[in-house]
Amino acid sequence: MSAHRVATSVETPDLGSYQQAARLMLLHGFVTESYPRAKALALVLQWADELAKDFRDLFGYSLQTSARHARLLRRLDAFDDSQAFLTVKSKRPFDRRRLAYLCLILACLHRSRVEINLADLVKLLAPSANAIEHLGFDATSPGHKDAVVDVMDWLVDRGALRISDGSMEDWARDHDRGDALFDIDHNTCAALFRPSKPLQHLVSAAGLLDTPTAGTGRDPRRRLAAQRARRLLIEYPVVYFGDTDTETATALRQPTLAEDLTRLTGLPVERRAEGVMLVDTTGHFTDKRFPGRGGAVNRTAGLILAKVADLREDPDRASSLRYLLPPDPGEEHADLLSRIDMALPQAGTLEALAHGRHEDTGHDMDDTDPAAPEQERQASLPFVEHSALEQMITELYEEFGPSSFTNKWQADPSGLLAETVTLLADLRLVHIVPGGVLVRPAAGRYRNITAVLPRPAHEGQFALDFPTEETSR
Repeated sequence: MSAHRVATSVETPDLGSYQQAARLMLLHGFVTESYPRAKALALVLQWADELAKDFRDLFGYSLQTSARHARLLRRLDAFDDSQAFLTVKSKRPFDRRRLAYLCLILACLHRSRVEINLADLVKLLAPSANAIEHLGFDATSPGHKDAVVDVMDWLVDRGALRISDGSMEDWARDHDRGDALFDIDHNTCAALFRPSKPLQHLVSAAGLLDTPTAGTGRDPRRRLAAQRARRLLIEYPVVYFGDTDTETATALRQPTLAEDLTRLTGLPVERRAEGVMLVDTTGHFTDKRFPGRGGAVNRTAGLILAKVADLREDPDRASSLRYLLPPDPGEEHADLLSRIDMALPQAGTLEALAHGRHEDTGHDMDDTDPAAPEQERQASLPFVEHSALEQMITELYEEFGPSSFTNKWQADPSGLLAETVTLLADLRLVHIVPGGVLVRPAAGRYRNITAVLPRPAHEGQFALDFPTEETSR
């Protein structure tokens, strides 16, 4: 009998291969013969049965595989604004137009045969886009054509389409003369878009969130709380006990959680007084590596944390810092949900099949469980005002020289600061509030980053870079 609850049938010499396959599916969620790289699908299919069992038991996820692709269907506990679809070439997040075009183009492909050229696809897309207020499609608008090319690139990158003739660039330059012919992989297209419920029956995006279905007894609640705790730790850079309810926090503190996730991913779990972190020692289990040899934003984020550490440890300035309670996570999520719901179309909803807001969330205002665990008590966090952050970025530009921040940012310190704060918030190292940021506990993990600040370059300016061997992670 295996001594482990995860990867029970995997022999020790094969454990590294199994963990690599698990990380691939958790990071990308979708793997084909060409995406994210060659031979990735073969690796996942080698361990498909064992992975499907472990994903189901640990997280409640479903792994679906075929000879052409593998798809991990996740269960969402909450929405967050840190994840985005990225363009293939520029790695910029999809805007609303590109997201809308992606959905409409997938619908057009669903009604097409095994191949389609770009000119015909646009003829199908235009009426649907023009029927949506503030969207539309105009072939004379470069922005609209660029959005179509970005979406087609994204689908080609994932193996849903294959260019058999022509060029999208030629079509973008002159749509009367240029064109491109695509082979369609309908199975892959169907796997890319698979919502848990028919979207036309939703009156709230809450219907896409996970709804417990195993009863309200103590044991089912504990099992669901344990799954929720594992999902939080696998989906987010760090999980704070104060952001969760008591049952989830209790599950996060269990030693078996760390053992199971370490055996699944090969990564260590750090447990601190304030929360838990799954540490990416491979550098390949995240879409936002930090710290490291990233771009100017990544490196500036490290330097800003060093400045914040200096502020907190300076006896003359630290006494002026204010400590504030962070906003309630439930209230913040409700606000985000209401803003998403503002974009939902109301016309065309079938009332008889519509899911109400409370039905969608699995909760009813009049059916509150009195034994439901309360949220963990949150601690006050140091508040750094935006003016102090602006002073920090000004000091960095004076210290390192504007040219150290690349051509894009050397004349735009405010823009660089905004991108830096967004990155730190996505990593859950700070929390953005009106007037500034609250510094979260995990930021202290990088408080000694000043020890690896770069040395001056030969021309007298600092090189804005961190030596890899001395980084704290």
